[in-house]
Amino acid sequence: MPVWTIILLRSVFFFFLVLFLVRIMGKRNPSRLIPFKFTLYVMIGVTAALTAVGAVNLFLGVVALAVFSLLPIGLDLLSARSKFVHDIVNGRETVLVKQGKVMEENLNQVRLTGEDLLRELRYKNVFNLNDVEFAIMEATGDINMVLKSDKKPVTPKDLEWKVSPQTEPQTVILDGSVSNEALTEMGLNRNWLEQQLETIGISLENVFIAQVDTTGELYVDLFDDTVSLAQPKVREMLYANLEKAQAELSGFVLEIEDQETKEAFAGNAQRLEDLLEKLRPHLLR
Repeated sequence: MPVWTIILLRSVFFFFLVLFLVRIMGKRNPSRLIPFKFTLYVMIGVTAALTAVGAVNLFLGVVALAVFSLLPIGLDLLSARSKFVHDIVNGRETVLVKQGKVMEENLNQVRLTGEDLLRELRYKNVFNLNDVEFAIMEATGDINMVLKSDKKPVTPKDLEWKVSPQTEPQTVILDGSVSNEALTEMGLNRNWLEQQLETIGISLENVFIAQVDTTGELYVDLFDDTVSLAQPKVREMLYANLEKAQAELSGFVLEIEDQETKEAFAGNAQRLEDLLEKLRPHLLR
């Protein structure tokens, strides 16, 4: 058998073998691997490549791959049951900033300089060390932090606003094809979608992608990128219609002379105004 055929067959075999081994080792984000796990993946790749081209005996190469993949799985199982084993295998996190003070000894322990720390903070869009209350280096080398209370972004909870929960947007059109399942998931139908597209003056055939969010807002992207498209504002339109109805009811109160009818209109206008007050954080944001 020609040498190139042997290498081809070996390469195909190790391709699928490595694929299998990596899958059983678990899902890992390469950018979040601890140094030990990253080294293992490199060793598996190098061993597979050397064995595929015949630089390493086939049997010995398979044995080495089995060790490099099965032993980490065993260590992961032990780590899940023992904090001691976990800390040995994966390492422990290191506090770099505590109560606004830089821990110089810990910086030296992880081989970081002050400039390294500042650079990592800039990656997190923090340019003033005085804004940091707490920072920690994970076993993966990532640095996470907590800003001081007066430096944190204001949230609706801080303002005591009630906001509607957010769920995953549904793609109702993809490559020009309508997804009836996604529409049903949002409690909508094809007629609603066609009405929305008609409102903004486009046809279904011209739509590349369309998504609907929790509030019923429709985002549309066309095949033709040169066309400027105004996205429909469902929430703003709903709020404007309710506001218009409330204004008309208030106007009727001033025009009607019958006291009983006037009180009925005034009561409905007030209820609608209260409803607008509750809906404002949800529809106008």
